[in-house]
Amino acid sequence: MALMLYDDTVLSGLKRFHNPSAAYTFANHTIRIKQNWKDLGVAAVVWDAAVVLCMYLEAGGINLQGRSVIELGAGTGLVGIVAALLGAEVTVTDREVALEFLKTNVHDNLPTDLLHKVSVKPLTWGKGLENFSTFDVIVGADIVYLEETFQDLLKTILHLSTENTVILLSCKLRYQRDNQFLDMMRQHFQVVQVLYDQNVDVHIFKALKICQREEL
Repeated sequence: MALMLYDDTVLSGLKRFHNPSAAYTFANHTIRIKQNWKDLGVAAVVWDAAVVLCMYLEAGGINLQGRSVIELGAGTGLVGIVAALLGAEVTVTDREVALEFLKTNVHDNLPTDLLHKVSVKPLTWGKGLENFSTFDVIVGADIVYLEETFQDLLKTILHLSTENTVILLSCKLRYQRDNQFLDMMRQHFQVVQVLYDQNVDVHIFKALKICQREEL
């Protein structure tokens, strides 16, 4: 195993993941997200890609009112929570091991009258897809990082989408393999970058199935 050295800036950034909670304001609501790095690791902290995607949604990057949305690899559930606050019918998903943690954040941060609009379901990419139909919008924040999951992730996105589905992927391109996933996507989808936040080095890519004739 290689020894990774971090400068003070990086170490300071990592410390926030060990905080038990993080607070954000979106859609005129204060959202307090519980974090649990110790027990659940990367699935239980808020990454910059999630925050940037929430900002994009709040700014009207896409109209979510009345649309069906699924969040893949939801982790803390921040993106799904914001989507619900913006008027969407939301399904938030993650692996079974992270589900109770995810449910807690969703239920603690949504007004009672919106809880019926959100469902929390287990989803391991590439498996049990027959239990899911298609959605108007698919969102994912920092889910492109493990090369061994790429085929299953692509299979999942293909299953969940129609020619009218908008896919929004927010991510840091840390390694060349991350670009390889985008190349895999381009075999089936039109993919364009719609935002780049240079302050945190986060890209947002928007994709539509190739059979979609409309402009991105």
